[in-house]
Amino acid sequence: MCRSRILASTGWTISLVFIASAAATAAPQTFNTALPVAEGEFVFREQFLYRKASGDPSRADREVEVLGAISVLGYGMTGDFAGFAVLPYLDKELGLTTASGARITRSTSGIGDARLFGRYTVYRDDAPGRTFRIAPFAGIELPTGDDDDSDGQGSLPATLQLGSGSWDPFGGVVATYQTLDYQIDAQASYKLNTEANGFEFGDEARLDASLQYRLWPRELGPGVPGFLYGVLEGNLLYRGKNEIGGIDDRDSGGTSLFLSPSLQYVTKRWIVEAIVQVPLVQDLNGDALEDDFTVRAGFRLNF
Repeated sequence: MCRSRILASTGWTISLVFIASAAATAAPQTFNTALPVAEGEFVFREQFLYRKASGDPSRADREVEVLGAISVLGYGMTGDFAGFAVLPYLDKELGLTTASGARITRSTSGIGDARLFGRYTVYRDDAPGRTFRIAPFAGIELPTGDDDDSDGQGSLPATLQLGSGSWDPFGGVVATYQTLDYQIDAQASYKLNTEANGFEFGDEARLDASLQYRLWPRELGPGVPGFLYGVLEGNLLYRGKNEIGGIDDRDSGGTSLFLSPSLQYVTKRWIVEAIVQVPLVQDLNGDALEDDFTVRAGFRLNF
């Protein structure tokens, strides 16, 4: 059985990735930003992902592959408050060796759990050529994905289901410091997972940081169609142990540290981007499955 939560480092890290203003700017790709969504404007972001996890210390030799598309729509309700809706489509596949030595594959695809959240700017310090913002956010993950899928082997494990079946609140705070040459973002967040169908994913806490640096053009001036940014992000993620029937699953949860290099091309109204997330440290419990890498690519539109 796959013991790690397949969505934890894939789709939902993307769900808090959002930024908008009167013009598009560089932004983190694996978490949130404190820069505002302009009042009365929409922002749409689409990210496509591929995740592979095959570091299985058990005899089952598990291998997980996830393909996904995460759609995010944001709206600036006021100059300080923005609301967001997130909907993922996921294709998940688990290969493993049974006790008899047979190699089997189990898979599912479809809409996952949606998220709704709001973000409010509580502090701003603007000056010529720079800005500093702090914005808390809070929301809930809705049980919109199927949580009772099965195949020829029977009911799929909870970690392979498209949805959790539970209503899970989350929140945090993000800070952003932006200049004409670079931008720094940092975030702390927590997600409280609740029980459904006799299963409860472990709570998740994370710390994130991102540096976006303008690579081209080095000198600002008129007539430039867009800007190329180099991005480096770090993500520290802690997951508590899952519970099955009220009993801790010793082969789940732990601490992971990821480093993610990226490129973004930014114009006034749209952005294209790509990022590779690589684990540096994976201190996991028991036989929890280790990540190999995650690749994301996508675009963002302001309108």
